[in-house]
Amino acid sequence: MQPLKIYDGITSRLKASGDYIWPLGLRLIMFWEFWEAGIGKYRGTNWFDDIPWADWQMGFPFPFSLIPNNINWFLATWGEMIFSLLLLFGLFTRFAAFSLLIITVVATVAVHWPAEWNTLGELWGGYVVTAKTAGNFKLPLLFVLMLMPLIFHGGGKISLDFMFLGMRNATGIRKTVTGDMFALSLGMLILGLATVFLLPVVGYAFLGIAVLTGLAAKMIN
Repeated sequence: MQPLKIYDGITSRLKASGDYIWPLGLRLIMFWEFWEAGIGKYRGTNWFDDIPWADWQMGFPFPFSLIPNNINWFLATWGEMIFSLLLLFGLFTRFAAFSLLIITVVATVAVHWPAEWNTLGELWGGYVVTAKTAGNFKLPLLFVLMLMPLIFHGGGKISLDFMFLGMRNATGIRKTVTGDMFALSLGMLILGLATVFLLPVVGYAFLGIAVLTGLAAKMIN
C-alpha cells in the first residue's frame, strides 16, 4: 500500500501544481499568437477588402456581415491586441479568452471553414494548416480548444486575477499559497526536466527554482 500512497501523493501534488503551470503556459502561447496576428494587422493594410472570396469561403457571418469591412478590420485588430495583453497578465482572463474565442470562431467561419461539404470526409479535408479548396481550419480549431480551459478554469495562480483575489481574501489565499509550495516546486521540476536538454540555461533555472521552493516549503512546515 505504501507505493500506492506515494503515487497518490505525487498525483495530488501534480494536480495542485497545474494551477500554477498550465494556465500560464496557455496564456503565454495564446498571447503570442493573437498579439502577433493583431500587430500584423495594425502595421499592415486592410486586406479584408482584398480577400478573393472563393467558393470554399463562407464570408463573415451575421451580424458581422452587416458591418463594413473596415470596421471588422478595426475590431479584429484591436480585439486581438487588447485581449491578448489581458491574457498575458492574467487580468479578466475568462472575459479575454471568451472574446478571443468569438474572434477565432468568426474568422473560422469567414475564411477557414469550407462553404460546402457533404460528408465528414470532405469536411475533414479542411483540417490542415495551409489553404486548400476544402478550407484550412486546423489552427483555429486548436486555438478554440486551448482557449476553453482558460474560460472555464481561469488564469491560474500566477495571474493578476489571483492576486486581486488574494487582496480580497488575504488570509485564506496566503494559507493556500504557503501550503501549495511543494506543488509549485514539483511543477518547476517537471518544466526543468522537460527543457534542460533543449534549453540548458532555462532548464537549470527551473530546476533551481524547484529546489529553492521545495527547501522553503520544508522550512515553513
